[in-house]
Amino acid sequence: MTRDEIQTSLAGYLTEMFEVAPESITAEARLYEDLDLDSIDAVDLVVKLQELTGRKIKPEQFKTVRTVGDVVDRVHELFNE
Repeated sequence: MTRDEIQTSLAGYLTEMFEVAPESITAEARLYEDLDLDSIDAVDLVVKLQELTGRKIKPEQFKTVRTVGDVVDRVHELFNE
């Protein structure tokens, strides 16, 4: 999957699951501060990303994730392992 495809999928998840306005989903958008996600939402998002990648995602792999771009980078790394 390309970064653009991952970004598109992620934007869809954020919109569907958490009612985030599509126009607020940018690479620089901070998950907690800008998109108003909480730790429970983050867990739900990781579960959805596991379905997307078909891989188990360890919590420590997402500890440093702060922005939408960080999530895209991390998922892209998973696809390329």
